[in-house]
Amino acid sequence: MAAVAVVGALGLGGDRADEGSSAPPRSGSTVPVTRTTLTERTTVDGQLGYGSEMPLPVKATGTVTWLPAEGTTVKRGGTLLRVDDRPVVLLYGTLPMYRELGLSSGAQQGTRQEAGSQGDTQGSGAKGRTDGNSGAPDPSGSGSPTPGGAEAGAVGTGAGAGRSGDTLRGMDVLQFESNLAALGYTGFTVDEEFTELTARAVKRWQKSLGLPRTGTVGIGDVVYSTGKVRIGHAGVRLGSPATDDALRYTGTSRKVVVNASAAEDSWAVRGAAVTIGLPDGKSVKGEVASVGKSATAPEEGGGEGDSATPTVPVTITIKDQKSVGRLESAPVTVEYVGRERVDVLTVPVAALVALAEGGHGLETADGRFVAVKTGLFADGRVEVSGSAVREGMNVRIPE
Repeated sequence: MAAVAVVGALGLGGDRADEGSSAPPRSGSTVPVTRTTLTERTTVDGQLGYGSEMPLPVKATGTVTWLPAEGTTVKRGGTLLRVDDRPVVLLYGTLPMYRELGLSSGAQQGTRQEAGSQGDTQGSGAKGRTDGNSGAPDPSGSGSPTPGGAEAGAVGTGAGAGRSGDTLRGMDVLQFESNLAALGYTGFTVDEEFTELTARAVKRWQKSLGLPRTGTVGIGDVVYSTGKVRIGHAGVRLGSPATDDALRYTGTSRKVVVNASAAEDSWAVRGAAVTIGLPDGKSVKGEVASVGKSATAPEEGGGEGDSATPTVPVTITIKDQKSVGRLESAPVTVEYVGRERVDVLTVPVAALVALAEGGHGLETADGRFVAVKTGLFADGRVEVSGSAVREGMNVRIPE
């Protein structure tokens, strides 16, 4: 629930408060009318975390034989889980794995002998490493899958590769080859064509994972994500069949989600700067990244103070992740700028007096009362205007 950070205090004027009226000076401090910029800041509640968990598009079939610990970060080339003791590997990309990648059956027959004789020589540089490198540093910093599944077979052959003798082509090939090269397995041209050289690199990669060197990538062997992921809740147990909801994940950057009132969400504009208040009293900078398009009605059965206003989720990112420390989940506050008045005359709110005939006024240092029109209240000050108000004049703060 929003709470405007402004406190008003009004004193009482004399029996007559017309502009220019005089009265004996009263005790109390005086302050000058100053020209400044007033900014209204509003605070709302939020929740620090990693955002909503989403299911990983696991397409491997079989029995789940290994799962990572919740909270684990997996990078490109790292193992997400094992199904039938075969690793399901994370790669980066936006196109989902929708078909098997490999040489067509005709091309496979023509190169089987050559690939078999050269595979060991070209694959020796990997030395069974699991970071996806062939003697080159791993630019992705991926984790190390546990070797295993050496006796497991490939998932089919040639599916989706077209007619016999044809070469497999497509954007999915380009995406896969880009990942293979980023992991250090080179010797082929990164393009939309899966060639014999691509297959040889795949065999070296498969050897590092402890898999049979088939040169073919099954539809369930990899999962694509736009970047590294943080493992969330597992939807299955060890020994259970792999399902679409076998593993859930989030991004690796902490963010804040605010359920903002749909009636007061004008501040929630993508790119808007906010200040996040942490439980330890420190403040960090944030930026609105996204605003939900669907309002959600409040849950029934809340307390008397609960608002019945529908809310929309507002996601706020934190650029400086180190500023959050080790916190992974915590209630926080989010302060944003509401209205702003630039270059206006202001006085402390405590300087306002209530005039007998209505409205507000100020008491001058010599005891006169002048009527003023009030504007924005913010930061303990109030915008004032009127023909008798000028910058620098001293006004009294009533006791």
